[in-house]
Order: sequence, then C-alpha cells, then structure tokens
Amino acid sequence: MDTVNPLLVSSASGLKMDVNGGEMSKNPTLICAPIMADSIDKMVTLMAKAKASTADLVEIRLDSLNNFNPFEDLNVLIKQCPLPTLFTYRPVWEGGQYGGDEKKRLDVLRLAMELGADYIDVELKVAHEFIKSIGGKKPEKFQVIVSSHNYQSTPSVEELGNLVVKIQSTGADIVKIATTAIDITDVARIFQITVHSQVPIIGLVMGERGLISRILCTKFGGYLTFGTLEAGVVSAPGQPTINDLLNLYNFRQLGPDTKVYGIIGKPVGHSKSPVLYNEAFKSAGFNGVFVHLLVDDLEMFLRTYSSTDFAGFSCTIPHKETAVKCCDEVDPVAKSIGAVNCIIRRQSDGKLFGYNTDYIGAISAIEDGLQARYNMSSAAGSPLAGKLFVVIGAGGAGKALAYGAKQKGARVVIANRTYERARELANVIGGDALSLDDLARFHPEDGMILANTTSIGMQPNIDQTPMPKDALKHYSLVFDAVYTPKITRLLREAEETGATIVSGLEMFIGQAYEQFERFTGLPAPKEQFRRTMSKY
Repeated sequence: MDTVNPLLVSSASGLKMDVNGGEMSKNPTLICAPIMADSIDKMVTLMAKAKASTADLVEIRLDSLNNFNPFEDLNVLIKQCPLPTLFTYRPVWEGGQYGGDEKKRLDVLRLAMELGADYIDVELKVAHEFIKSIGGKKPEKFQVIVSSHNYQSTPSVEELGNLVVKIQSTGADIVKIATTAIDITDVARIFQITVHSQVPIIGLVMGERGLISRILCTKFGGYLTFGTLEAGVVSAPGQPTINDLLNLYNFRQLGPDTKVYGIIGKPVGHSKSPVLYNEAFKSAGFNGVFVHLLVDDLEMFLRTYSSTDFAGFSCTIPHKETAVKCCDEVDPVAKSIGAVNCIIRRQSDGKLFGYNTDYIGAISAIEDGLQARYNMSSAAGSPLAGKLFVVIGAGGAGKALAYGAKQKGARVVIANRTYERARELANVIGGDALSLDDLARFHPEDGMILANTTSIGMQPNIDQTPMPKDALKHYSLVFDAVYTPKITRLLREAEETGATIVSGLEMFIGQAYEQFERFTGLPAPKEQFRRTMSKY
C-alpha cells in the first residue's frame, strides 16, 4: 500500500502562515467553476455568477450546448466572460457528451485558441496530433491542458508517474489526471504525484471518497481545483461547491504547512464537524483544515496517511471500536469503554493516541437536562445516581454512554438488535441486557432515562425511530445521539409524551471541546461552538 511520505509536504510550493498565526497569503492553487448549460445565454449568466463567487477562471463545457454555432458562439463566450476561460469539448469516449465528428471537435478547440481562450483541455489520446497542429500558432499566454480520465480506479504510483511522463511528452503546458476512488487511500497516490511534479499539474480523484483531493490539492501543489456554483450541479462526481471551498474549508488560506484533521466515518457526509472545527481554526489563527473522510478500512487508512501532516481525527460510526486496536496507546478511560472517538498523531514520532470524549459530552448534557427538569442544584451530586438508564445500541457510542452512566451511579440496561452484543456489554459494565424487540415492553418503573446511540432516525431515514411512541411515557428524559436532524422522530414523540429531551447536538458540542484542545493545544471556544451549531 502506498503511503504519504512525511517529507513530501515540505517540497510543495506555496506560501506559509507567519509564526504568530497571522493570515496566510493567498495560495497559488486556482478555483475553476465548471459552466455547463444548453444555451449560450445561460452560460453567460453562469459566468457572471462565477465572477461573483470569486472563482479564478471558468471551464466552459462546450459539449453541454445544444445548437452550437462555433465561430459566433465562441466569440460571445470569450468576449463576455469576466474571467479567464478554459474550453473543454469532451467526447463521449472520455466521459463527455460530444458524439460527433472528431475533426470538427478539434477544429473548434483550435478556433477557441485563435479567438482568445486562455486554456483549452484536450484529451491525451489526441493530444500529440492536436499540439503538433497548433505549432507556431500558439498565443504567448495561452496554455494547453492535456487530460487523462480514469472512471474505474486509481492506478499505482508507478503507473501514474508513467502517465505524467506520457502527457508531458505531448508538449502539454499543464498535466491533468482525474481518477476514481475505490477507497480513500487511493487519493494518497495522487498526492504523491502532484507534490513531486516538476510541471504544473492538476490531480483530482472523483467520487465521495476522493473529496479530499479537491480540497488538499492546494497543500500538495495542485494547479487548480474545480468548485461548482450550485450543490449537485457537477461536471464530475464529488465536486464541492465554491462556497464550501471558500467558507467551509477556508481554501484560500491552506498551504503546504497546513495540518490535516478530519471526521472518519461511514457514512460521513452528514457530519457537521468540518463546519465546527474549520470556523474555530480560522478564528484562532490555527493553520489546520478539517475534512470529511469516508473510510472503509480504518487500519489501512491510518497506515496510508502516516505523515504527521495528518495530525488528528474524530471517529464516528462504525469505526470507534476498531480505533482502539489501531492506536499505539489508548487512554485508560477509552480502554475501559472499548471505544475511541478522538485520535491524535504525536508530531515527534507519528505515534497514534486514542481518547474517548463522547461520554463526557453526552452524560453532561443528560445531567443538565435532569437538573433543569427537577430544579436540582449541581452541588447535590449526579441526578443520574440510582436512576434506571436504558441505552439503545452496543457500539462505540453505546459503550461510552453505558460507562459514563455507570460511573455516575445509574443502573444500566443495554438494548441492542443483537442480544448477544447487549449481553456482552452489560457483563463488562455490570448491567442488564435486552433485545431491541423486547424494549417496548420493558417498563419496570416510571421516570427512566433513555439514550439512543444508534443511527436509527438519522438523515435520510428521518421517519424511523427505535421506540414506539406509547413506550416513551415511562421515561422522564430521552436523549438521541443523532443530531441530523436536530429533533429526530424519537425526540419529537418523547416530548409529546411529556419527557425532557436532549438533542445529540448537545453531545456533539460537549465532546468537541476536548477534541479541539487536543488537536490545537488551545482552549476550546465554547461560546463560538454554540453559536456555530445554533444555525442547525
């Protein structure tokens, strides 16, 4: 398995943040807005939007047009575009929409060059012939991007290196390689190629697992990235919006020295962690970026991204228990719980340290809810002492809550789809076990506490609930670790039966305090965290 060498990053070009944490100068990686529309008028409108979005250039996808009149339409597009132009006329055989005569297609690209285009993108298969045909006619500032697209996989580093040489041999000014991520570790191979490239290079990996290639290209020396004007309107799978690049990931401030953090999970796109941490990093002047990491195999991911530049991770479903085995050292509390939700890579030697901050965030939020319900003083000890505390789920978060509740003196019952797993956890913490099917009929007393730690009810399955409404009347407080949506069906129905409800957002914010401090060495901006998450 290829790994990202810790020495790679220092060789990338770019500008650094000053030692006092001051604003970093703009990095050299450009943001290109793909323009796809079926008419010239629509394209002109989209170009103005791209300018307003502060994109650096536009990619005009000629293959998306209906009724294309080359001379007239190219003139309009070039003259009316407020930004530098990159023209692409992608044929069907390279994943585009143009299925016509090949000679006509290349004639159109030559015409775009003659009429004043800044860049054109031509496919490797025809690049030699095309570049030869424009010899001696090429305008001074005009550049040819020669591209290769692989919609099946990402080749080995050796194969990618050979591909770069092959593209360069055509006379390309800029090399472009777009591959497909079968696994997130595939992206590491593209990073290795871009960071070592002696020529301008665009290296992107398509699909959700390849998202980090589009954000971290600025760290690893990429010439440009693509950002869409609207969510979902993409010219290739996995493109982020320009708005997200700029305002979620602080793209203009990223550079070779930026430390990478992220939320490891599957699924992971719903997580608000990047919003929370990136805003806090920016406010604190901390040179880091926090990204979504869709990980299938945690051990392989951590082994591949072994550089100290990948400095820390939050860990969510389904990797919290596996993370215990993947760390070099595990905090005693996390070891007792059997789940890690925070991984820190020590900068001196790259060793991985695992912690659990889930139980603090969740238990504190539940205690606050009970104190408010019964008008109790925090000095009176934990309101959980002696309470019957039912945990749904025996995964990483379930273990954390069961452990935390037990530590506070609660009587703990674990309910899980697989009874054997519930029994196993109950034996470890000294509690009782139930199957999820039996939970609805379990009400030995009123005033119990219920905590859902499964993903039941999480977007997009918001109509699901782990408990029928009628059974909720026996609980005084109901907590749901799910926070997308903020009020799940479980919480809504619990509130209707008179229970106090505690959203997973409270746990999310609470567990993030300690993680931020471990990531940065700075005090957690608690008020800012609350302000940020109040928007959701």
